[in-house]
Amino acid sequence: MKIVILEENAINNNDLCLDGLKALGEVVSYGVTPPEKIVEYIGDAEVVLCNKANITREVMLACKNLRYIGECATGYNNIDIKAAAELGITVTNAGQYSTMAVAQHVFAFIAEHFSKIGEYSSSVKNGDWIKSESFVYYLSPTEELFGKTMGIIGFGSIGKAVAKIADAFGMKVLVSTRTVPEKDLYPYEFVERNELFSRSDIISLHCPLTDETKNIINKQSLSLMKSTALLINTSRGGTVVEKDLADALNNEKIGGAAVDVVATEPMLPDNPLLTAKNIIITPHIAWAPRQTRERLLSIVTENLRAWLDGKPKNKVN
Repeated sequence: MKIVILEENAINNNDLCLDGLKALGEVVSYGVTPPEKIVEYIGDAEVVLCNKANITREVMLACKNLRYIGECATGYNNIDIKAAAELGITVTNAGQYSTMAVAQHVFAFIAEHFSKIGEYSSSVKNGDWIKSESFVYYLSPTEELFGKTMGIIGFGSIGKAVAKIADAFGMKVLVSTRTVPEKDLYPYEFVERNELFSRSDIISLHCPLTDETKNIINKQSLSLMKSTALLINTSRGGTVVEKDLADALNNEKIGGAAVDVVATEPMLPDNPLLTAKNIIITPHIAWAPRQTRERLLSIVTENLRAWLDGKPKNKVN
């Protein structure tokens, strides 16, 4: 059996071992696959493993031997699920592998914004502490998280992890989610989205990109937020109207933003967030610690093994 990996560079920084996959078949791996090369690279393979590459109906029809598509991520909107079902192609995904890594990244953003670690460290390295007359000196003001209100949009595994950490910091937690849990199951307040926008000191997005969540951060929703509020996005870039966010930051309508995702990745040179004020941007790395990627590879390998054994797991179609 031939197994084609279309985007190994996305999950492997030369620190992961593919022996588990190689034990299941002949593995052909490509670091990056341009859209126009997808059909050529899959070729006569029965199995393709992808991450962001678009596996369309046309791709499936052109690759006659294809019987299995393994998504190396949780989201699978890059795959035509309906076409795969019609053509008898199994599609699986890898869920919840990155929960704690993404939650950690959220609080790294929060700590940087409110504690100004980078600014103060750079100042010390520039000699400012050596020159100081006092044991302490002040640059940008810092703030405690205790007592602040954390607003979380989306309450899947990552949203729940972020809520738990926020609670441990002594923050009040507001949650907006499509499916509200039973009363008293969680010690948080479940509210409508507009109320969350207006009451939160920090808003963190943890929702999938759907028709309902596309562009939920826009001029109108930003206008509801506190002028000191911090917006965090580690979910999907398409949940944010980037020009509206850049305008809000540049006009000091909100206090800051921190994003790990943008609408088009890699980031385009004309993205308005690049030149916006008070924003932290990381290149979609919240999910990417080595331990997290090892967990992902293990899930992807086990999904394929289960399918080969006739007992598919994590099947999405």
